[in-house]
Amino acid sequence: MTPTYLLVHGSNSNSFTWGPLQRELALLGHRTLAVDLPGHGFAAGFPAAYQAPQNLEALATAPSKLAGATHAAAVEHVVEVVRRVAEHGPVILVGHSRGGATLTGVGNAVPELIDRIVYISAWCCAAATIGEYMQGPEYAGSALNDVGGVVVADPAALGALRMNWRTADPELLTALKTAMLEDGTEQEFFAYLNTLEPDESLDVGSERADAATWGRIPRTYIRLTEDRSMPIALQDRFIKEADALTPDNPTDVHSVESSHVGFLVRPQEVADILAGLA
Repeated sequence: MTPTYLLVHGSNSNSFTWGPLQRELALLGHRTLAVDLPGHGFAAGFPAAYQAPQNLEALATAPSKLAGATHAAAVEHVVEVVRRVAEHGPVILVGHSRGGATLTGVGNAVPELIDRIVYISAWCCAAATIGEYMQGPEYAGSALNDVGGVVVADPAALGALRMNWRTADPELLTALKTAMLEDGTEQEFFAYLNTLEPDESLDVGSERADAATWGRIPRTYIRLTEDRSMPIALQDRFIKEADALTPDNPTDVHSVESSHVGFLVRPQEVADILAGLA
């Protein structure tokens, strides 16, 4: 039977960001479905203060629709989508960046419904939590450490992370481009920023891969070798520790010369890799 590629987005993102990759996979004859995690897509919150002209003082205190949102709820949402998709054939579950945490939770919960799990420069926590990995040496060189100025509210007071992707600060924009799309044009970078949502949930979860469940699923990791947000050393640590957890089910590894989101703008190479997994 024909598989469905079920695509899970990363932080501050939504299903829309997968559009170019879905187009390429469709042209290769493949079926895809991109999901919006709870509080994302058309359910996202865009405070009036985020519009132009911006009111940064009001933006810092406007209530967030993602206040109190949990990792567990994101996993449950995708599990329900997987159940419905699996009624029509095999499921290849694909995630990018923070979406990898959701993938791992879904793999722990319903391994019997997933035919392959694919991480694209995504968090694949086998031996530690996201918080613990962020304290490790592999993450120390992440360019995300230089973009703290994009946060415009007190996360503890708001109950969520709030970013101002519509900043006009030239230094911050340069740092963001380095972190996200260093291999893209300025116009591609601005176009990408305008797909992002201001709010993201605080709860990344503490879930790790379970060898007895998640470990049964064939998996692929697509390394993005020019990723400045998720350093290649950290991606390689994920692969190494996943393989140590399930030595009889090693990771199928591919490498693409891309920044953290460059493959979303120019998806042909990743589309070819995914098509080869069907």
